[in-house]
Amino acid sequence: MEQLHDLRVSRIIRLSSPRDLKEKLPVDEKIAGTVIAGRREVENILTGKDARMLVIVGPCSIHDTDVAFDYATKLSALRTELQNDLCIMMRVYFEKPRTTVGWKGFINDPHLDDTYDIVHGLYYARKLLLDINAIGLPAATEFLDPITPQYVADVVSWAAIGARTIESQTHRQMASGLSMPVGFKNSTDGRLNVAVDAIRSAMHPHSFLGIDQEGHSSVITTKGNPFGHLVLRGGDKPNYDAESIALAESWIEKGGLEQSLLVDCSHANSGKKHEQQLKVWEDILKQKSDGNKSIVGVMIESNICSGNQPFPEDPDKLRYGVSITDECLSWGETERMLREGAAVIHKLIN
Repeated sequence: MEQLHDLRVSRIIRLSSPRDLKEKLPVDEKIAGTVIAGRREVENILTGKDARMLVIVGPCSIHDTDVAFDYATKLSALRTELQNDLCIMMRVYFEKPRTTVGWKGFINDPHLDDTYDIVHGLYYARKLLLDINAIGLPAATEFLDPITPQYVADVVSWAAIGARTIESQTHRQMASGLSMPVGFKNSTDGRLNVAVDAIRSAMHPHSFLGIDQEGHSSVITTKGNPFGHLVLRGGDKPNYDAESIALAESWIEKGGLEQSLLVDCSHANSGKKHEQQLKVWEDILKQKSDGNKSIVGVMIESNICSGNQPFPEDPDKLRYGVSITDECLSWGETERMLREGAAVIHKLIN
């Protein structure tokens, strides 16, 4: 009989189970404390119990774990310094959605050479998350592949569903079972209704196909996630200005949701120009000073050095601390903007 399945599959490599990876890279009490405290901080900010500003800041994508940890040590110190006014978490993104083709992120291709060593990618992604949490810095990420959370979600304090997957039933179901607050970005063309629909969907219980901690195919039944919230990332035009915020507030109200949202200073809001993130940040601070209550946080793309660099044929030729995806602010620019922002927020909450 002619073969009926896997006609276009070139290979299948069996992964170790999530439980096996967690036994190799376990969570200790200190790490667990960082994760839990980070989640509670976000929950309290979203519900208005904590007046600080949530700041999710870090590289557009992780491609070098040594650089990422170098950045994390700097950010951890700044988190402590500004903790009375800002709740700072590190953006630690291992998966990159692509409109067509391109590098799909560290977990998918950690060696940057199209070898797709996902076993290595999962191991060192989890190790980096453990290392970052161990120094007292909570981590935030986007979940793209629905299998990935079983390997790393226990060490993540905030998660995102991205603009390209916001209408996906798979991702809405996944979010309903995640243990941390989840930000839902508006669609790439700027529509808000799909994000509000996604938040409402994820608030409810779902049953769907997935894997358990042993890696077996399973029916997953969730309780629903009560801490979904909107993230404005721009679309066909930026949507961080006061008029756009008011429109977002009206959509949130129509959806019967908590009046809390985040603004992504990068992506379409900055035209993917790193220096424009400063303009967005300043506008948000002005709106807060003028009395806005719904904006409770921001996302910022930042790295050791500013800008980005083309993906070379030889990964060894990459410059240290420079993004290989979207442009990022430098560490020096990040420090200045967050200190200035903390001063503004301090006046508002004291």
